[in-house]
Amino acid sequence: MQYRFLGRSGLQVSAISLGGWLTYGGHVDEENTFACMKAAYDNGINFFDCAEGYAGGKSEEVMGQAIKKYGWKRNDLVISTKLYWGTAFGDNPVNNKGLSRKHIIEGMNASLKRLDLEYVDLIFAHRPDRQTPMEETVRAFNHLIDTGKAFYWGTSQWDADEIASAWRYADKLGLIGPVMEQPKYNALDREKVELEYAHLFRENGMGLTVWSPLAQGILTGKYKDGIPDDSRFAQNQVEFIAGYWKRTGKSDWDQVVQRVNKLQPIADELGVKMSALALAWVLKNPNVSTAITGASSPAQVLENVKAIEVIDKLTPEIMDKIDKILENKPPAVTPRF
Repeated sequence: MQYRFLGRSGLQVSAISLGGWLTYGGHVDEENTFACMKAAYDNGINFFDCAEGYAGGKSEEVMGQAIKKYGWKRNDLVISTKLYWGTAFGDNPVNNKGLSRKHIIEGMNASLKRLDLEYVDLIFAHRPDRQTPMEETVRAFNHLIDTGKAFYWGTSQWDADEIASAWRYADKLGLIGPVMEQPKYNALDREKVELEYAHLFRENGMGLTVWSPLAQGILTGKYKDGIPDDSRFAQNQVEFIAGYWKRTGKSDWDQVVQRVNKLQPIADELGVKMSALALAWVLKNPNVSTAITGASSPAQVLENVKAIEVIDKLTPEIMDKIDKILENKPPAVTPRF
């Protein structure tokens, strides 16, 4: 395993990490969840990611149970969770979602109870809350750090100007700003990370814990002959995924799949699987601290970990070939003087 610093911080996270979105506490049964987490831990993964909203809080519960089951030392792990959405949709939504001081503190307490932990290493603002003053949000996350309930705080799916605003308030108040952002990033979704966030890496030393590095499996090549019945895009339980390819439009979907299929010769040339090529491509970006992967079996965990061996094989020439195939490289950022 390779370990990377989380942005400018002194915390090191495994380059490949394991997340619980759409899987643990939901579509993957408890015993298989335990097996996946053990396979991850045994192969050097130290970072496990979840959120209060994943499976209505059950993702946190099952991850906490795995830590206790295997007797892992807490100091060997990096655990994160996220606040914003709340848990059960049946609860009164008033004050039970968003980034008010009330929900941040109460949500953190509830998450720690579900995880059965005294603290998390990383706490994320799962979305920006444009109805709560930024100063209130920054102060509340610092309160979690000051009280030992979290060590670092960051954002997820925030715009660059919102992250910069959080840093301005933190600097003004002598507080800690967001150390990391958790965006969607893969070879098909590049612009936000490579263009919009460019100045944040220079100015704030922001680290990235990216999700969807395989573009929901599109970059594994599994959709080259259509949508398999057992694939993520074939299911209808999760609104975010259900019917995605239909909403995208058949012609657009076919165009994306055709471009991804053209990456297969490169994977063959390197002697690796498409999934390993896609993960290694993400990790080639020096601003990426870790790529959060999902897995429904220990075999998938092992396959993802193999991507570490592929990173050095991605020479400038290979990266250029990939850019020419996908035709989506953002324009170079103009230096500011």
